[in-house]
Amino acid sequence: MFKENGEVVRRGDLLVRLDDTAFRDQLASAEQGARAAQQTLDQAERQLERLKTLRASGMTSMQALEDAEIRRNNAQSELVAAKARSVAARQQMQRTEIRAPFDGIVSERKVSNGDTAQIGKEIMKVIDPNSLRFQGLISAESVNVVKAGQSVSFRINGYDQQFIGKVRRVDPAANATTRQVEVLVDFVGKDQPHVSGLYAEGRVEAGSTEALMIIGSALIRDGDKTYVWAVQDGLLKRLAVVLGERDVRRGDYSITSGLKSGDKVLRQPLSTFKDGTKVNLVASAGSAPANASASASASQAASAASVTGK
Repeated sequence: MFKENGEVVRRGDLLVRLDDTAFRDQLASAEQGARAAQQTLDQAERQLERLKTLRASGMTSMQALEDAEIRRNNAQSELVAAKARSVAARQQMQRTEIRAPFDGIVSERKVSNGDTAQIGKEIMKVIDPNSLRFQGLISAESVNVVKAGQSVSFRINGYDQQFIGKVRRVDPAANATTRQVEVLVDFVGKDQPHVSGLYAEGRVEAGSTEALMIIGSALIRDGDKTYVWAVQDGLLKRLAVVLGERDVRRGDYSITSGLKSGDKVLRQPLSTFKDGTKVNLVASAGSAPANASASASASQAASAASVTGK
């Protein structure tokens, strides 16, 4: 074994060398057999030429000449077979050296020095980090809305950043056990992980819409109605709003009525607030609850934002 897990390899680098003692003996025997077959052929050719000369002068029979031709032809066949055995033995010798098929990283070593190599047994895995892809599963209800070319945003365990991809294909057959359908996603851009086999979760952008968004902590629920505390002309106003879809990635809600872009609402309102209370807006270092009798921390309702459809 010449490489360990995590080592970078280049195409053609020697990874593993198998014990070639038996194959070396086979190659030597095959090459010796090829040389012997060549000598036999040369001798048969000389014998045939002598008999041809003797036959021309009538000093030998036609049968002897034909027998010589048969021996020459047999020697030719044996030489071809011996050369084929020699080529096969040389190929076996070459297969005792396992080399990297492409530039990559050794991801898993399956054997150690002294282990027995068997047909079909994995010896070493080499991966190309630039060829990583995201394999996800979607429910049967989503098959009709997920198509090749759609954008995908996903997060991978162990990485704090969000990755962007594009759907390459959707499998035509569902899993026989879960009835889910596999989706293959290619990475977009240079940001790619360098570790394979990690869990990831993402969302396919099957559609988008423009909507006014507000954070969930600013909403007040009262039965079937929803309110926000807005700041208008320095006074607190309790305004009823109608919510739309929720962005499951960020937790924000869309506002269909009750607010407009640019309105100021309290980020974390208190239950002691009263309609018409005067407030002074000051900069806040954090998102601590506002104090109605003093100053109130406020934020603007987000402008139009893209919402991912389900």
